[in-house]
Amino acid sequence: MKPVVKPAFILAAILVSLYAPAQQKEKVKEEKSKLKTDSKNLNTVTIQPISPLDTLAIDRTMGMKGKWSNGEYEITVPQNDLDIEADGFKIIPAMGLGTWIDFSPASIEAMIMGDMVLTENDLKPIQQEVIKQGLTITAIHNHFVRNHPNIMYMHIGGAGNTEATASKAKAVLDKVKEVRANDPSKGNTSSGTVNNSLDLVKLDMILQYKGEMVKGDEQIHHWPSRCSIAGTWNCGYYLHGFQYLGGLPGPSRPCGSSRRLHHDGR
Repeated sequence: MKPVVKPAFILAAILVSLYAPAQQKEKVKEEKSKLKTDSKNLNTVTIQPISPLDTLAIDRTMGMKGKWSNGEYEITVPQNDLDIEADGFKIIPAMGLGTWIDFSPASIEAMIMGDMVLTENDLKPIQQEVIKQGLTITAIHNHFVRNHPNIMYMHIGGAGNTEATASKAKAVLDKVKEVRANDPSKGNTSSGTVNNSLDLVKLDMILQYKGEMVKGDEQIHHWPSRCSIAGTWNCGYYLHGFQYLGGLPGPSRPCGSSRRLHHDGR
């Protein structure tokens, strides 16, 4: 005897067969919608509001007054205690012997970037102090060759609460004073000048940029673009020291390197 299939069972089977694909189709639709939403979120950048820098707190903490330049608040310490020669040529502070620390407004209050002018004796204790203060060292390099005593440049950076970050930067500057047993800014080498022997008109014409004479040192400033780290830092280059080797046989040439505008310890 053949089994009897009840009509109700047949109807239920038909409904299940119709419902399952519809449910699967709805699930696929939901997943596609979620993917679109996630993709949209990935392409959306939330910009945190940036408050103005508290420059009074910076001045108070650093113990010196800075100045605004190109959207950054800079503290400059000319290294007037350094007596540097390269191949018998006197390197004056305007030719690149200036420590600087720039403060820029950021979503976490303040960001700093600086360039420390250091002797070889300064290098180790200052490196240790930067690390101790929780700042970063992003480069250690030189601007000159065959200079005596040897001068190195240390790039430092950091970010955080304005007053706390300024305090860390001051600790590094104070360490330089401690190691050298004097205040670098109070030396007497800043009075030096270089006798100019360059054809400035020809130099400007060749480079196609107008230079600036600072104590006998021809400086070419160029800012081809603007880049950003947290939307604040300027980028460009600055050639200085065209007077170097000007009085010696052969062509004049830059004695320094590319570096940031206005941080020359004038």
